[in-house]
Amino acid sequence: MALINTTIKPFAATAYKEGKFVDVTDADVKGKWAIFFFYPADFTFVCPTELEDLAGIYPTLQSLNVEVYSVSTDTHFSHKAWHDTSPAIGKINYYMLGDQSGTITNNFDVMRPGVGLADRATFLVDPEGVIQFMEITSEGVGRNATELLRKVKAAQYVAAHPGEVCPAKWEEGEETLAPSLDLVGKI
Repeated sequence: MALINTTIKPFAATAYKEGKFVDVTDADVKGKWAIFFFYPADFTFVCPTELEDLAGIYPTLQSLNVEVYSVSTDTHFSHKAWHDTSPAIGKINYYMLGDQSGTITNNFDVMRPGVGLADRATFLVDPEGVIQFMEITSEGVGRNATELLRKVKAAQYVAAHPGEVCPAKWEEGEETLAPSLDLVGKI
């Protein structure tokens, strides 16, 4: 699963977003940063806590030119029904992609073999469509949107400042590193 620094593969899907069904393709993703947020299924337990947490930072992500695409193998109709009946999911304003064919889930190599459900996985894609980072957790381990936001800011910083890298726990405004032979063995 060596997807870092590879370009996303072609896809076409229908999403539920802000009361409408909209078509989304890989071409729509290019030109801005994008988060693909895979989760196993609608109407489940950990998933709504993660999706609600992500909805809370969505305005901040948009201000950073980042679009969010949540993805499960459910249909866009199921996404609408869940959005209409769950207070947590009702807070979502980002795209909820229906991937019942499994194309997107397989493109990102997070389909559970023989199960038809996505792993709990997050990918950050840059404006050129290149995957910059990924995180995959087990079924029972929820993700943290605040940490995701920190990683997005770090990736954007590194993209805008060639020759600099962000150390562990880096927060916006803190010092970065410029890798060199002088640093080897000193950090």
